[in-house]
Amino acid sequence: MIGSLIGGVAGLAGSVVGGISSMNAMRNIRRRVEEEKAENKAWYDRRYNEDATQRADARALLNRTEEAIRQRNAEVAGAQAVAGGTEEAAAAQRAANSRMMSEAVSGIAAQADSRKDAIESRYMKNRQALNEQLNELDLGKAQAVASAASGMADAGKGIAGLFEK
Repeated sequence: MIGSLIGGVAGLAGSVVGGISSMNAMRNIRRRVEEEKAENKAWYDRRYNEDATQRADARALLNRTEEAIRQRNAEVAGAQAVAGGTEEAAAAQRAANSRMMSEAVSGIAAQADSRKDAIESRYMKNRQALNEQLNELDLGKAQAVASAASGMADAGKGIAGLFEK
């Protein structure tokens, strides 16, 4: 009888300790998943809101465009000085230069929109995966609580049965 009582108490203690251990492990996992969600959100905010014209590839395109415009302006000024070109020709070249710069900036903006769509899609996919992990943790937590309660109930029945005899 004493052995059965000790076994019942040990079973009860095991259920409690197992439940506490499971809960602690799940709490740690939840904390890591929440940290990952925060990092994902920070990545999204940083990447989604960055200025597309300040990216290295965009700066290189704009610098090449500006250099081409400077060269064209110098050529027009030289031709005008040598051949006596008209102001209308110089104005037409400036308008063409403006269009060229506008097209470069428009191209960068179009790429930025596409890039933002990709960033948002990746963020949403990561967020959904992290939320699914949290849902699985909540389910596991509920199962651990139910298992611990069942183990405690079984141990309690076993102990109670010893006293009925």
